[in-house]
Amino acid sequence: MCTRSLPDTRRRRMLCAMAVALIAAPATIAPPAALVPAAVAVLAVAAAILRRPPGPASPVLAAGLVAGISLIADAVCPGPRNLVALWLPFEFAALLVLGGRVIRQADPRRAFLAGGVLVAALLALPLRFTLRLPQPAFGPSVVAVALATFPAACAVGVGLHLRAQDDQRARAVQQARHDQRLEVARDLHDFVAHEVTGILLEVQAAQVCGYDEQQNLELLARLEAAGLRALDSMDHTLRTLRDPQASADAEPPPTRVHGLADIPELVDRFLASGAAGALVLEPGLPGAAPREIEDAAYRIVLEALTNVRRHAPRAERLDVEVVRTVHAAGPAVRVTVTDGGRPRGHRGSGGPARRSTGGTGLTALAERTGALGGTLSVGPHADGWRVRAVLPLHPAPATS
Repeated sequence: MCTRSLPDTRRRRMLCAMAVALIAAPATIAPPAALVPAAVAVLAVAAAILRRPPGPASPVLAAGLVAGISLIADAVCPGPRNLVALWLPFEFAALLVLGGRVIRQADPRRAFLAGGVLVAALLALPLRFTLRLPQPAFGPSVVAVALATFPAACAVGVGLHLRAQDDQRARAVQQARHDQRLEVARDLHDFVAHEVTGILLEVQAAQVCGYDEQQNLELLARLEAAGLRALDSMDHTLRTLRDPQASADAEPPPTRVHGLADIPELVDRFLASGAAGALVLEPGLPGAAPREIEDAAYRIVLEALTNVRRHAPRAERLDVEVVRTVHAAGPAVRVTVTDGGRPRGHRGSGGPARRSTGGTGLTALAERTGALGGTLSVGPHADGWRVRAVLPLHPAPATS
């Protein structure tokens, strides 16, 4: 019968039954004094193979009980040394496995207590044989304990090493989940907030302007398109979170990636609401930059347009420029978004439009730009506001 097709628990039970039968078989023809070392060896091997004992007992408690029984057997075992030596290797190997497992998996307090008892049982186990020599001597006992120290130390070291790897893996999973939450938050801010802001401004404008029937139809069409785009962004984000194939051990990919070729459509949608402006996109540049550079450039334009809608909805002109330039690290892409501020004669037109410093959009973009080796500058320009970013065509490698 092939055991690989069986569940893991059933396979382990079958293996445990075979091992117990094999180890206990010699006890059936041995003197009654052999029952003690045989029973302890069988118990230790069973605990090592099953991992989780049947019943409510925890694996750590079971391992500690096995170690305690082994120590008691060292003191009360009546069998001669030949019978002790027959089962001693099986018990010693099982205690090594239990010690490494407890140190790896138990919480620190239990690992210290149960691990200490297991190590003591490992070091004391050879004495069960040496103290039953015809002429017990101190020297053989010291040598036996010294020889047992090395495998015991190896078991402790392996347990600690695997524990450190498990902790590192758990931290990596936690960091990956944290990064994914931040990515989702950025997507919701960048795309959904952009569309919702546009919807709100269109509705506010409709409340103060007398639109005719044709203008109302155009307004409703724009609102419908913006709402559908916001829903699509949310659906895409949710699909990313629900993807069962995403690996938690690796850095999660961005939930949505855009490029320079998407900027014209973005600017056209913005200008369709009535603003004047122009886009300068250098020919041949879309597709020539790395994906993360193009995505960052798109998000910079998106955030700048969102801020114009929020803080300068009556800006008389908007200019977007995406061209090649030279950066300190070599060739780069320069992204500039400039608005003309409020129309002349509007209250407060005596200086550049004042902008709120709240929000996290530009702060997040500054961090993203810096991570790519570029620079981001934001501030007043003439009567309006300018956002300018310089992104190297060969981004700097990510640092841990």
